[in-house]
Amino acid sequence: MTIIHKTACVDSSAKIGDGVEIGPFCVVGPDVSLGDNVKLHSHVVIECNTSLGKNCQVYPFAAIGGAPQHLGYKGDPTRLEIGENTIIRESVTMSRGMPNAGGLTRVGSNGYFMAYSHVAHDCVIGNNVIFANSATLGGHCHVGDGVIISGLAAVHQFCRIGTGAFIGGVTGVANDVIPFGSVLGDRAELGGLNIVGLKRRGYDRKTIHEVRNAYKMIFSGSGTLQDRAQAAEAEYADNPLVMLIVDFLKSGSGRAFCTPRDSARV
Repeated sequence: MTIIHKTACVDSSAKIGDGVEIGPFCVVGPDVSLGDNVKLHSHVVIECNTSLGKNCQVYPFAAIGGAPQHLGYKGDPTRLEIGENTIIRESVTMSRGMPNAGGLTRVGSNGYFMAYSHVAHDCVIGNNVIFANSATLGGHCHVGDGVIISGLAAVHQFCRIGTGAFIGGVTGVANDVIPFGSVLGDRAELGGLNIVGLKRRGYDRKTIHEVRNAYKMIFSGSGTLQDRAQAAEAEYADNPLVMLIVDFLKSGSGRAFCTPRDSARV
């Protein structure tokens, strides 16, 4: 049964699924779509042109689907899409896209966004991510599946964060982070691999050992980064995790990559 509190304001064009709960003083704007069993706890604003998949929960004072925080935005209709089973905690902000960049911000399924975290315009975020308190993305960032961004970390616009990466707390990320990379520092440097994350995903010791060896090949030794990535590709072509890293390095975004401070200690 759908429950809408008498103090909530729901636009007539909004699409409300079965079993939705809209709590006190929530605002649901035009062309919003709430999937089955979505729960808006109270004082939530879903501004417009936003869809939430089934079983999402949004906590008080979150502002979802607001206009992009960009001086060039002139009110064009753009969208925000959020996958199912996503939890959005207190005072989280997520913006719609910019029209000159496709007009869509996309957030995957099964995410957990803690209080005050921010997703800027035109970001693309994978599934099963965790954003700790006040983790912040600039515009146009791409974040892979299973990424963890710790508290007070900030990611520069247009950066890519590869699948399974871990961003340490109070870290400023200005460059791309390889899949399964672990970065930290006030200006992010690659500290190694997210081995804990790999183990939690159930990868066997042989696979993880090969990824470690490939990491050492790529970030130490002679030649350019791309030369060393090619060598790792040749040696570990049958390891899908190594190939994720190699493909990420080969498909650069135009930004530099986060690298270790001292390659001799890789």
